[in-house]
Amino acid sequence: MEISYGLQGSGPPLLLLHGYPQTKRVWDKVAARLAEGFTVVTADLRGYGESSKPAGLPDHSTYSKRAMAQDQVELMRLLGFEHFAVAGHDRGGRVVHRMCLDHSDTVTMAVVLDILPTTEVYESVDRELATAYFHWFFLEQANDLAERLIDSNPDAWIDHVLGLTGGAGSIVLKDVEHYRSIFRDPATVHATCEDYRAAATIDLDHDRADRGNLVACPLLVLWGERGLLAQREDPLAVWRRHAKDVRGSQLPGGHFVVDDCPEAVADQLANFLSGSPDTISPLTPPADVGF
Repeated sequence: MEISYGLQGSGPPLLLLHGYPQTKRVWDKVAARLAEGFTVVTADLRGYGESSKPAGLPDHSTYSKRAMAQDQVELMRLLGFEHFAVAGHDRGGRVVHRMCLDHSDTVTMAVVLDILPTTEVYESVDRELATAYFHWFFLEQANDLAERLIDSNPDAWIDHVLGLTGGAGSIVLKDVEHYRSIFRDPATVHATCEDYRAAATIDLDHDRADRGNLVACPLLVLWGERGLLAQREDPLAVWRRHAKDVRGSQLPGGHFVVDDCPEAVADQLANFLSGSPDTISPLTPPADVGF
């Protein structure tokens, strides 16, 4: 398994993980700011970007969050980091959650951005969530329907998933083109579908087996004020059912909060990792706009 990564800065080690349908590139602005005080590693998850894209197995274990977390732990060890902090957005956040449970002696501090635990999502599905998260249920279908449809027009799929069909977003054109080019590879499309199939099957099995096993390290939860989480849930209350030490804040932006407000994200991470109380902000009323 080959995991593509970038490395910059000096100081305590920090691993940054991206979500769907993005790559490590999403962290460029945040990493540049954090590199002033941390050794920052940005990595592509298996199946994404320039990392290996093995074919999925029938039980979808190839793309379980357990396997994806193990990749990243092994990468950090190869770089000389036995203990490190980690932050993940979207799918990367789910890898972070599993990493905290499977490697509690390795992860020193953790950050999840704009997600709730996978079990919480599947156990609270209603019309609103199924509409907003329709891609979860599309990509997880057991046959290759999703692959064949996305492969027929990957650029249109990426534009839709990134929220660009309704107008310009905060993701700059060169990054959009980067994500389009990545999804023109059928191996990426298959691998990322397998990521979602794993979430609906083996990941749920792992998470339910660990129900009651709480994240032990300090956990920072960040979410966008225009995202669905801000309208449906109290993210801190939900995560306190899954972790011992939870703090967090709502940030300006939507689901793609790393793109929407990289400076604010970098400041929150730096304050949290340095032990500053500034990471705990008063919650503002949720916005009316959904993800």
